[in-house]
Amino acid sequence: MSDSSNSGSSGFLPYLETFAKGSLATVGTLATISAGLIYYGQNYLIYPSAYMNVGPDNGVVDTPKDYGLVGEELDLRTSDGINVRAYLLRQCKELPIPIRFAQLPTSPLNYDESETDDDIMARRPTIIMFHGNGGNFGHRIPLGMMFQMFMRCNVLMLSYRGYGGSEGSPSEKGLQIDAQTALDFVRSDSRLSRTPIVLYGQSIGGAVAIDLASRNPSKVTALMLENTFMTLPSLVPHVLPVLGPFTFLCHQKWDSASKIHLIPHKTPILLLSGAKDQIVPPEHMQGLRDLVSKRGSKDGVRNPEERSRWEQFEHGSHNDTTAQRGYWNAIEEFLESLRDKSEVGRL
Repeated sequence: MSDSSNSGSSGFLPYLETFAKGSLATVGTLATISAGLIYYGQNYLIYPSAYMNVGPDNGVVDTPKDYGLVGEELDLRTSDGINVRAYLLRQCKELPIPIRFAQLPTSPLNYDESETDDDIMARRPTIIMFHGNGGNFGHRIPLGMMFQMFMRCNVLMLSYRGYGGSEGSPSEKGLQIDAQTALDFVRSDSRLSRTPIVLYGQSIGGAVAIDLASRNPSKVTALMLENTFMTLPSLVPHVLPVLGPFTFLCHQKWDSASKIHLIPHKTPILLLSGAKDQIVPPEHMQGLRDLVSKRGSKDGVRNPEERSRWEQFEHGSHNDTTAQRGYWNAIEEFLESLRDKSEVGRL
């Protein structure tokens, strides 16, 4: 019995040794693959819709005309020679009823008979929309319609490079250039150049908006940020836990947390958070809220002169916060709050 036991042990130990070596090799291989994926493949993970046609529309991009909206289709040339697409939803005296939303009334707008449509454009706010990483800007036309029809704002909807018919491939640097191109267009257009400029960013679009405002502090009137994150590397462990140990390899930083303080404390910011966001944990929005509240503070505490608003929606998830009760009311109230501020002119 003793011999039998020893024999079994001696046969089992080499097996354990082989198993251990194999396991270590497997772990090493998986680690190598994970590291390679996050370093070389992160653009595919971060900007997926730029690299594939996804969903039942197979990459089809809707236009304002499909909705019966007053708008223009634009091609903007970036400083690095890339053509990116954009839609400009214009204001005018009387807006036609949208084709797909004929049951919804438009908000009335007071105007003088002597005013032209260009005059109307020139005295209404301009929203620059920065969308999330999924789908394309055509999917956000209903959101743009809300700003145009019910808030009576001009709306510039940007399609990042690689997305929705725009040339090039997306990257942090590339999207920063695209955003600057959109802002420069608004400021150079004779109809829009004197309008209050409000940046609206969802998810990664919030990071784009924060970055743009931090680099153009005197040119942006206000920001509206929905379900965005502190930094991209800090988000990776939640979205892709297997890649958590390799976040140091992230070269796409989108470090909003370090840029918030560059936005003047008197620049109004509206933070819109879905409490059930399954992609960006609400703690990220709460962290940004804390940093926003300390803008202009010398001692690291909340600045009472800082201008921001916080709205959290109890049942809002990452992709349906816009459909939550009170969402558009919060935006309308925020835009109305800009009306009496001398720096935003006549709304």
